[in-house]
Amino acid sequence: MRRRTVTLARLSLLLAAGGALSWWLGDSGAVRHGPGVVAPTTPTQTPVKGVAPFRYGDYAIQPLARFALQARVLGREDYRFDREAGLAPVDLALGWGPMSDERVLDQLSITQGGRWYRWSAQQLPVSRSEIQHNSANMHMIPADETVAEVLDAVRDGQVVELRGYLIEAHAADGWRWRSSLSRTDSGAHSCEVVYVEDLVIVGPG
Repeated sequence: MRRRTVTLARLSLLLAAGGALSWWLGDSGAVRHGPGVVAPTTPTQTPVKGVAPFRYGDYAIQPLARFALQARVLGREDYRFDREAGLAPVDLALGWGPMSDERVLDQLSITQGGRWYRWSAQQLPVSRSEIQHNSANMHMIPADETVAEVLDAVRDGQVVELRGYLIEAHAADGWRWRSSLSRTDSGAHSCEVVYVEDLVIVGPG
């Protein structure tokens, strides 16, 4: 596990700059692919045992499972002022399988806010379960400045690959934040909290 020294103030500055650029670009920054599935594989998750907690700023991080995926970015939302922003300044809504197909996505309205990802449709292009089981809102904790810089550049429509851990975070005052370990749950506590060790934009840039 990569545990480079993390300067949270530096990461926040990098992500703030990326958020400002995303705001300036607006919807014109979204990437289009045309019809077809662009991220066909489902995320992989492997339990971990005996992995010791480690420090990330003021937080203790306990890895719960090793995690990897390739997915299409359905949306991003930057956070500055909530409690979780000290760990995960960015949420990515991600889709794979049918939820990476523009023919499906063009019929959905997708929004983010309040650490949630929401979708709606006048007429469902695929079943509700296919939408729920092939997409998720994920809270991104960059392991280091390299990951933070890539996260800055991520925009709607891109295909990304990431590797890291699903984690549970603890603070000294008793606060905790635990990742979901299922791709089929929904509602409260169904989001993944991802400690991202590697993040790559695989296309288009």
